[in-house]
Amino acid sequence: MAKTAKTAKTAKTSKTSKTSKTSKTSKSTLKPKIKIENVVASAAVDAEIDLDKIAATLDNAEYEPEQFPGLVLRLTKPKAAILVFSSGKMVCTGSKEIKTVKVAIAETLKQIRKCGIKVKGEATIKIQNIVASSDLKSELNLDNIAFTLENTEFEPEQFPGLVFRVTDPKVVFLLFRSGKIVCTGAKKIVDVSRGVEKLVKELKKAKVL
Repeated sequence: MAKTAKTAKTAKTSKTSKTSKTSKTSKSTLKPKIKIENVVASAAVDAEIDLDKIAATLDNAEYEPEQFPGLVLRLTKPKAAILVFSSGKMVCTGSKEIKTVKVAIAETLKQIRKCGIKVKGEATIKIQNIVASSDLKSELNLDNIAFTLENTEFEPEQFPGLVFRVTDPKVVFLLFRSGKIVCTGAKKIVDVSRGVEKLVKELKKAKVL
């Protein structure tokens, strides 16, 4: 009877130890899921664009030159908003993938040409900013983080999030008490991943995660 109780106790201890080890391993290998929220890109074509003509022709165009010098072209497939300037420069926002940006710019040129405006060649596209979000699945003590880590800005009276700047890759994080984070400033998807990895590493190193 005593032997059976001892065996059961040993098994329970072994199971508890295994569970604890698994939990510890899971926490140490935390890899938050990243969601791309917006890809902002600039584009340019070597042509003067008649914005009045586009506004008069396309139903999905918004143009109020008294308030803003650019024309807004709203696309549904793919879903994106394009700012078009008479100089031939454009800004694309609202896409969640880099490949979608390219499709959106190509569709914009197609619609501009349908208005009878001559545009030769394709646009030169440059990614300016990738905005992504993630969740660290843990509440964050922002006061402690601001006190412990360098390159942080935290003014809760003005904004509830803490700003943490990473130099390599060059990205900026907004951290919230709930554990949710927002990454901005990346120009490549891989920079978002690298930035999140560095953030998690710094938080763990400072023992605030």
